Formats: sequence, structure tokens, C-alpha cells
Amino acid sequence: MDRRFAVRYEELMAEAEVKPEALEGVLERLREFVQPFAASLEHPAQRDHLEEYVTGLVSNVKRKNIESIAYLHEQDRQPLQKFIGQKLWEWQPMIGELARQIGAALGEADGVLVIDPSGVLKQGKGSVGVARQWCGRAGKVDNCQVGVYLGYVTRKEHALVDTRLYLPKEWTKDRSRCKRAGIPKEIGFRTRHELALEMLREHRSALPHAWITGDDEMGRNSGFREELRKMNECYLLAVPSNTLIRDLDAAPPPYQGSGKPRKVPFQRADSRMKTAKQWTRIEIRPGERGPLIVEAVKVRVQAKLGRRNGPEETLVIFRERQGRKTVKHDYCLSAAPFATPLREFARVLNAEHRIEECLRRAKSEAGLAQYQVRTWEGWHHHQTLALLATWFLTKEKQRGEKGGALLVGPGVANHGWATAA
Repeated sequence: MDRRFAVRYEELMAEAEVKPEALEGVLERLREFVQPFAASLEHPAQRDHLEEYVTGLVSNVKRKNIESIAYLHEQDRQPLQKFIGQKLWEWQPMIGELARQIGAALGEADGVLVIDPSGVLKQGKGSVGVARQWCGRAGKVDNCQVGVYLGYVTRKEHALVDTRLYLPKEWTKDRSRCKRAGIPKEIGFRTRHELALEMLREHRSALPHAWITGDDEMGRNSGFREELRKMNECYLLAVPSNTLIRDLDAAPPPYQGSGKPRKVPFQRADSRMKTAKQWTRIEIRPGERGPLIVEAVKVRVQAKLGRRNGPEETLVIFRERQGRKTVKHDYCLSAAPFATPLREFARVLNAEHRIEECLRRAKSEAGLAQYQVRTWEGWHHHQTLALLATWFLTKEKQRGEKGGALLVGPGVANHGWATAA
């Protein structure tokens, strides 16, 4: 495990201990929590199902799918199955309310919006969006579904806000297959970057922020960075080490006496790291095994924009010593002014890694990946309610940190809630 994640994991585990009295009033707060989201549903039975499903997602049942949640409530599974997989109800108003709540509770002017694709391994070909594609969870190309997630990070906390299902071209070209999976006719092929931009445009006004960040899958696309510049968004995006850049502060090759003066040639980003000398040491955050330290250097560069040369950007290189002989490097391009302090770049890099914690929390505590649905509606319904359940758990964690009642994942009484750590 990457050291920065291992340290944070130990911190989270240390925070997970909870006394029995801290669980008092959890179910009442859960009922109150779901009301603003349930308000968009037309029928009382649907509102009841929403509460039942979210309750199941934050319970300690091993498999947080429809059958297990129905069994938890001692109900037949078919009504809940229809609610999640077949009934046509709009999830978008709930996501809008979620973004509003997260922005109001966690909002800071220098907040960070984080984009991260995440895959879930799935067998067969019938489930919506399943294809052989890169799955970060498995670390290889495999049969999976991929969601593109939007997270929000501030000093107060971090939370998942929204998601989009990525449909590979083999799906969007096969309209009969799309019809069987319930994909609306108007949904065509969109890249993961287009899905990310769609979420950013929809939610950026509700989430105070100064930065947008993401991993090298997001950053390697020069068109994505260009769109962010058009939106007047400041970004720090990871890029592959072989990204071609031109050092704008390097001395050009000597003039040969004829023709136009030669410009500094383009070179790989990691070649700049080999010649960097003035590294700045930065403490990102404290940890159980001591502070997490990185070293950073920055340089004014120009990258390729398709076949054209792009505008000036700042290349920021981070290195972290992970052992006596191991050094990890991160390469990032930013639209921020070159005068931006390296400490601020490091803060944003740290925020980018927080979405991994968000996804782990959602998958391990709120059943984000434990669904058994095959349709477009079913996938979005489950994902939406899992995001709501994760936000409820985050609010309970904050409540506990302030000395109030706290819920960590499971629940109470006949609903399968844990009574103590």
C-alpha cells in the first residue's frame, strides 16, 4: 500500500472506536436525514423504500444488495427490487440536494473538486456499461463497469458528490443492447473527460472551490485542460512521466548563423526531474509514523495541445521517499500562476488523494460496489442512494468528532447496528 494511504488508513482506524452511548438517536437522525431527498419522490411507498434502502446501506449486513436489505427489514424483495431496478424515478434532484448540503456543510473558498474514474469488476455482458476496459481497482484491463466520480475536499472533510456511468463505444454503437439495458435513446458516447466536465458545470456553483484536480487519466488529455481554462478554472492535474514539455526558462540552443533561431526542444517531463536541483521540503500532514513529507520543484513549461503548442503552464514535480531505496515521483501540470507557493500545490495534491478515501468509505461502509442491478436506471438509483448513505456516515463522523452521537458504518437494535467497536 502507498505510504500516504497506509498512514491515513491507520489514522482512520484509530478514529473508529465508538462507545455504545454514542449511537443514541441514530435512527431518528437517519429518518430526518432522508426527508429532503425523499421529497422529490411522488408516492409515499417510494419514500418508504428510499429510507429502507439507505438504512440497509449503512447497516452491517455483509452484502448490501437488494435481497440482503429486504431481508434486513423482513420484507419480500420484489417491491424493493422494483423500486431500485425498474421504477422510473429521477435521481438527479437528490444529487442536486446532496451537492447543496455538502457545499453548505463543508464549503471553503479554497476547496478542491476532485475527479476520479473508478471501476467495479463485473462478469457477463448484460449489465449496463460492462466491457473489457482499464479497471484501477484490479490494476489491469478486465471486465468491469466504470463510474466517473466527483469529490469535494476541504479542511473540514471530504465527500463524494456525483457520478456518471461511462459507456464504451461498443455499447453506444449497439442500440439493441442499449435498449435491453434501459439506456435512454438520447444517450450517446461520451468520453470520461466529457462526463467530468458535465458534472463540474452542474455542481461547481454549489461547491466553493479554487482548484480542480485529478489523476493522470484526467491530466493527460490536453483538451480537458483547455476546457478547464475556458471555464476559468484553476487546475493541478497529474500527467504521465513521458508527457512532452518545453522548459520556457531553459537557454535555447546556440544560434547556427543561418535560418531562424532554434527553440528549446520538447522533452519528457521526467527528464526535467533529473536536472532539478532546488527541491523544497514540505510537510503535508502529520501521521502515526511521523509527518508525511514530500519534496517539490516547479518550472514554467509549454506542453502540446494536439498538434499545436499549448499555452504556458506550470509543471510541478513531487517526490516522496518511501524507503531507503524507493522514491515515488508525481508529475502535475497547472494553470495556476507560476508564483503560486509550492506548499499550496502540495495541499492540492494531497486533496487529490483524498478521493481514494471517499471511494473506500463508500465501498466498504455504504455498499457502493455491492449492487446486483443490470439496467441504466438500477445503476443510477443504487449509486445515488449509496452516495446519500456515505454522506450520512460522514455527517455522523463529524458529529462524533464534535462530541455528539456517532455512527461508524453499522447501526443499532433490530436494524443490524453495531453497539461498540
